Amino acid sequence: MRPHALTLLLLIGAGAAVWTQAPSTGTVEWTDYGGNLTGAKYSGASDITRENVDRLQVAWEWHAPDKAMPGPGGASVLPGNFNSTPLMIDNVVYLSTPFGSIVALDAETGRQLWLYDPESWREPGFVSTARNHRGVAVWRNGNETRVFSAAKWRLIGLDGRTGKPAAGFGINGVVDLSAGQRWAFDKVQLDNLSAPTVYKDLVIVGSAIGDRLMFRNDPPGSVRAYDVHTGKEVWTWYTVPRPGELGNDTWERDSWATTGHGNIWAKMSVDAERGLLYVPTSTPSNDFYGGYRLGANLFAETLLCLDAATGKRKWHFQTTHHGLWDYDLGSQPNLVTITVNGRRIDAVAQISKMGFTFVFDRVTGQPVWPIEERPVPTDSNVPGERVYPTQPFPTKPPPFARQGFTVEDVFDLTPELKAAALAEIAKNRYRFGPLYTPPTIEGSFQRPDMGGAVNWPGAAFDPETGLLYVKSSESLQVTKAGALDKKGGVNPFAATSDFEYAGGPQNLAASATFMNGLPLHKPPYAMLTAIDLNRGEISWRVPFGKGSNFLRNHPALKNVSLPDRLGTPGGGAPIVTKGGLLFIGGGESALIVVDKSTGLELRRLELPRRANATPMTYRSRAGRQFVLMSTGNGSDAVLMAFALSP
Repeated sequence: MRPHALTLLLLIGAGAAVWTQAPSTGTVEWTDYGGNLTGAKYSGASDITRENVDRLQVAWEWHAPDKAMPGPGGASVLPGNFNSTPLMIDNVVYLSTPFGSIVALDAETGRQLWLYDPESWREPGFVSTARNHRGVAVWRNGNETRVFSAAKWRLIGLDGRTGKPAAGFGINGVVDLSAGQRWAFDKVQLDNLSAPTVYKDLVIVGSAIGDRLMFRNDPPGSVRAYDVHTGKEVWTWYTVPRPGELGNDTWERDSWATTGHGNIWAKMSVDAERGLLYVPTSTPSNDFYGGYRLGANLFAETLLCLDAATGKRKWHFQTTHHGLWDYDLGSQPNLVTITVNGRRIDAVAQISKMGFTFVFDRVTGQPVWPIEERPVPTDSNVPGERVYPTQPFPTKPPPFARQGFTVEDVFDLTPELKAAALAEIAKNRYRFGPLYTPPTIEGSFQRPDMGGAVNWPGAAFDPETGLLYVKSSESLQVTKAGALDKKGGVNPFAATSDFEYAGGPQNLAASATFMNGLPLHKPPYAMLTAIDLNRGEISWRVPFGKGSNFLRNHPALKNVSLPDRLGTPGGGAPIVTKGGLLFIGGGESALIVVDKSTGLELRRLELPRRANATPMTYRSRAGRQFVLMSTGNGSDAVLMAFALSP
């Protein structure tokens, strides 16, 4: 609530001085999380190239002010990962901190211009998911700018010049996102992490709602548009249809009336020329148990195309029916133009937690390549569950991650360790199976796990080549479902649930590890993949990241020769530039520069902490290209700016 005056920041070396070289080809901005509303994460800036990448150095740093704060009841509230991807508009960098403060910096030097703190950390329910804010959106009309952020239940609108509440927007610059919903709920349950989406004079938001535990009348999944000037609601689209609405018959036993979630926590994309909004939705509650919501459950786990001005549905495609695996569509859709068999197509590519890439004509919703409904395992032994008999499988492109889990996938760096892993599996009676093997009482292997082959960072698209770049995790979990222990088992909130059954690794404990933390599945644990969307084929694929020090230093692997790249799961997406490069943190403590043609690592710029965010790049008015990377967590959150040495 309080704008702050300019604060001291650390400027490093000669690179921190204002760059005085005249710009050669003009300013190149980064106006939305994905670079622009298409989600491409592509920049036309080409000053940094394969030939001069060895000259990259730190230009400036900005240290986030977040630190442990006294929360409700006196307990300390710690900031989480610094996941924010900054924007650069009119030579000003805008970003959010882990606690959701909104900041403006000078794009040349990193000098802080203003900071606004909504003080969300003071609220009850400010849980870990709310401490990892991911960014802001900016509306611009001539010389006027407004900065928008969704934090917890608030939609915040600020004057872009001063950082003070925008005049006329909501009440003192804040709109209550819990107001006017389909039914009343405790606003403490409402979170927001991703940046809003600004289209013309609308600011469009979804919501983040805590997973897995189920309550009657959880916050309903919705996407809502507000007027950027007044904060008044313009339209709302709910993901769970009522009687008489399309899809209501996919919710049996009137489960539509009480089921929440199916929310939109991912970043949305816009075809601004056509006025089309692309909305990826999530799993309904409970993520791993569907006995209370039998049926396909439209429009959960669905890619929606809406009229951005009115919220009217244009088309949809459900990527998972009756979800039992937490396979939310968590990644921003990529709006791409590709050429397939000589035909130019304006398409939308939706990567998924399952490791699939679904590609559609973005106007009609017709698949670019056939998507087949194929039978999947249905042999659940969980009371009340009825697994959906088929799921959609794209015929092209191939999956970019391994799917399902068999004996051949078990940890095998030595024969003895493989035998120990198999013994652990047999002892616990865990079930092997392909993708979409349902949860069981004993536990079924799930790969990709609930975090997904990909998650919120998304993918990058190169319009020059038609290549889509995906950094994926190769993670495994054991998924159980059954009667919920309400007496204080694994989940401390279990006693508050309205239901007797639930599922998931955080509700019913299981571990996909053996021998004090070794994974039951073999490496690599992360990949970087280039997908040719003109042909629907994999162009190249390489392991990404050195992997965890825990694994490399594990006593059981002391005398084992390990691959150079075990793979590092998690972390942000790559960005791609006209200079021929990919920039990615990808969970490493480094900003890694990769040749976009081959996947070859060209440079590794060490960071003070792990990088979980997606980087961004811009060319400033002074003509210098910067690459920015948020890094760290807790009180160690730092925004690092890199540029070529003078």
